[in-house]
Amino acid sequence: MVSYDVELLDRLRDQLGGEPGVTERAMFGGVAMMVNGHMCVGVMKGGGLMVRLAAEEGAAALEEPHTRVMDFTGRPMKGWIIVDRAGYADDAALEAWVDRGLQHVRTLPPKNP
Repeated sequence: MVSYDVELLDRLRDQLGGEPGVTERAMFGGVAMMVNGHMCVGVMKGGGLMVRLAAEEGAAALEEPHTRVMDFTGRPMKGWIIVDRAGYADDAALEAWVDRGLQHVRTLPPKNP
């Protein structure tokens, strides 16, 4: 039984289809979309889109509607946010979040496989 939003995962695959260096990795009870070995965006067990941002951008993003702290470990993760379904309901909104995640991970050096 899958405990994450399969439709969202398919939408992420569509959004990242032409992006070089993209792989998928099961984690957090969901699936993370990796770019050059770095987590970028993903689907979480229990719902929501996780997005990796620079620490300062993550703090600012929490002031936007439909966002919350990513704290599944009991400790908030700086730069990581969860966007609830209403925040990525249409393709343009999802694309905006994916682009924000991509902008950050593109600043990181590629990890060795």
